[in-house]
Amino acid sequence: MLKLSYDLHIHSCLSPCGDDDMLPSNIVGMAALKELDVIAITDHNSCKNCPAVMKLAEAYGVLAIPGMEICTSEEVHVVCLFPDLNRAMLFDEFVSSIILPTPNNEDIFGKQQICDEDDNIIGKVSNLLINAVDLSFDGLYDAIRQYDGIMIPAHIDKSSNSLLSNLGFIPPDSKFKCVEIKDINQKDKLVEQHSYLSNCNIITNSDAHYLEYINEPVNFLYAESKSIQDVLSALTTHL
Repeated sequence: MLKLSYDLHIHSCLSPCGDDDMLPSNIVGMAALKELDVIAITDHNSCKNCPAVMKLAEAYGVLAIPGMEICTSEEVHVVCLFPDLNRAMLFDEFVSSIILPTPNNEDIFGKQQICDEDDNIIGKVSNLLINAVDLSFDGLYDAIRQYDGIMIPAHIDKSSNSLLSNLGFIPPDSKFKCVEIKDINQKDKLVEQHSYLSNCNIITNSDAHYLEYINEPVNFLYAESKSIQDVLSALTTHL
């Protein structure tokens, strides 16, 4: 088993709340500088900057997993990760078809920039990406499995846009096998309060919107190899 340092919740300049400096080369360069083994780009309701990040990451020796932070109809944030770029982009198309079509106001919410691997701005998303989509939390697992992806409820210990803050409980028929918490020191308390979590892998990520907030290599997972498929398997196989 390989011990891999990770940060699986990073926003690029495609997220309206992401800093303009969160360009593909800056994200990958910072990850490499910090000696992270695995990263995931998880912009709000979009995977459109994953192609550029993945191409650069390969050159730097960093494993980049294509992903998205989806906002369900209950406004619960969930990290979605995919086994390859093709299936991530197909899911991106699906989400684009079910998001509330509200035009983005850059002066209020920020830019939503699509980049190539040279950090050229090759497009923008016109509809606001931080809106909720027409898909419930209960329906998300089956929807994402159609694309062979996995779901990780995001920052469940936060007071907004989280599973526990917005729903108030973990649905008893949930199928997810991995959750993210912001404060890893809350792990034992959360498991005690919510027995479902005892059967889950619990991870922590930066949720970085600025370069300086990308994690140091202090969190680790163990996988058979440094590959997307084995990392996804490690996240969903409870030890």
